[in-house]
Amino acid sequence: MRCPPGVRVALGLLLFAVFGAPCASLAAVEPIDGTFTASDGVKIHYLEAGQGSPVVLIHGYSGTAKGNWFSNGVAEALAKNHRVVAIDCRGHGQSEKPHDPTKYGPQMAKDVMELMDHLKIAKAHVHGYSMGGFLVTQLLTMQPDRFITASYGGSGVPEIDPKFKEQVPADEPGPDPQEAEASGKLRATPNQDAEALAAVRQYPWKENERGRVDLTTIKIPVLAINGQFDGANAKTHRMQRELTNFHAVVLPGKSHLTAIMAGYIPPLYIDSLVQFINDNDRP
Repeated sequence: MRCPPGVRVALGLLLFAVFGAPCASLAAVEPIDGTFTASDGVKIHYLEAGQGSPVVLIHGYSGTAKGNWFSNGVAEALAKNHRVVAIDCRGHGQSEKPHDPTKYGPQMAKDVMELMDHLKIAKAHVHGYSMGGFLVTQLLTMQPDRFITASYGGSGVPEIDPKFKEQVPADEPGPDPQEAEASGKLRATPNQDAEALAAVRQYPWKENERGRVDLTTIKIPVLAINGQFDGANAKTHRMQRELTNFHAVVLPGKSHLTAIMAGYIPPLYIDSLVQFINDNDRP
């Protein structure tokens, strides 16, 4: 279903009214730890919880599988009906943290595919936040037939054609008074390795490696959830134009980090993601 950019904030408010007040407290889900060795020898850590059709979760830059998904109720809500698999991207969390920039780039998306192979997952829903959304786009250029749905949080696929860039409606800058506090909490995430995180950003990308996906070929359902003050129009304008099965949700009053971090994440994020995956689930 398409949603014109001008009504997306209204959509967010409407969905909040439909879903009601914050979702009831979820019983804590104790994830199971796992590791596997990627094809280039780097050890990758992941968390699992729940049963059912698989949902692969990919965290954002400098985040972790636990912090991005288990500490804020996202994994718990999904695990009611699904097998949740959350990867610690290389350079993050409990995965190994190479300091060589050439160890990152496209291999980070390949790690997700190799994790699915390791767990014998033929097909899954995939959801990524921020950097994780960039990896979702990479995955859609690699093996789109491995995914039931694709969804983005705090991210999307921006316009690259100057003609269409000029047509993107201006985004609201905010402010979100809680964003600075949330940023401080993210910087305090345990197990961070500054040199490894720098290496992630320093990978020497080639033009054909950056996931220049042809969205018109993507037929699976796609969702994007973005904060009102997080460039929601810029991140989804192209998706609105080119995807045949796309839905956008805008979180009123939220910015990049307060849309997802524990203590700030609105129930609309969790409820929208869960409903999207449940509505589009299939064996």
